[in-house]
Amino acid sequence: MSRALPKYNKRRVAIIGGAAAVALSGAVIAGSALAGETSENNNGQAGTLASPGTISCPAVDGSLPAIPASAQDEVTRNLALLDTQIAEANKRLVDTVGQGGANFVQNAILGPLEDKRVATLNRIETAIGRTAAKPEGLEALAPCELNADGAADTGDEAGGEAGGEAGAEPTETATEEPGGATDEGDAGDAGAVGTVNCPAVEGSLPAIPASAQDEVTRNLALLDTQIAEANQRLIDTVGQGGANFVQNAILGPLEDKRVATLNRIETAIGRTAAKPEGLEALAPCELNQ
Repeated sequence: MSRALPKYNKRRVAIIGGAAAVALSGAVIAGSALAGETSENNNGQAGTLASPGTISCPAVDGSLPAIPASAQDEVTRNLALLDTQIAEANKRLVDTVGQGGANFVQNAILGPLEDKRVATLNRIETAIGRTAAKPEGLEALAPCELNADGAADTGDEAGGEAGGEAGAEPTETATEEPGGATDEGDAGDAGAVGTVNCPAVEGSLPAIPASAQDEVTRNLALLDTQIAEANQRLIDTVGQGGANFVQNAILGPLEDKRVATLNRIETAIGRTAAKPEGLEALAPCELNQ
């Protein structure tokens, strides 16, 4: 009996030791598998975050007529600004990866970029038109696109191809009487998210020549349409983006659109009368909550 006891004890120690080894091995294997899965997931996420794509815009320089010497500096400055706008938009692509919904890039980056480009292209047209034939339709070069493969141009004038022939200005249908600050039809729905308030323009205009009346009226209506669209975007994008989303994706782009429209009003009047200056001061809008 006394001899059998040590063998039993040895067998028990061996069984316990073997079970412990199996448990330890299982823990190591499970830990390795989990680490591998985590690493794979992290690598997949890192790959996604590192490749948000880049923005490609039509080149502008090659679509311009001969530039008068008096306009050269202003045109050059605005061409450089087009490049800066693209660089900023590409940076926002990186900084906002994962934000917003399916249309975030279009609503918060590509759309605002197009509005900025319209305003800048209008300034180029106006600069040339002061002392030479004014080019028309450069706004057709404003829209940009996302190249998800990361092979797009990094600058507007860096060799991108023009997106099409310069054409007529895009038209929009007014939904509000000229001079209004907000769209009454949306007031009930927009009440919870605020509405956009912009300075009235009509009272700041000089006498309008008969030859410019139709164009001025059309652009005044367009200003109202832009406000109505901004109010609708306030409703459609509730909860998207961060703290500065409304300013960056709605109020900022609205200001750019208004600058372009106000420039067209100035130009229309200036063809047959003294051109009003400084209407751009009426472009910024604010949010009424």
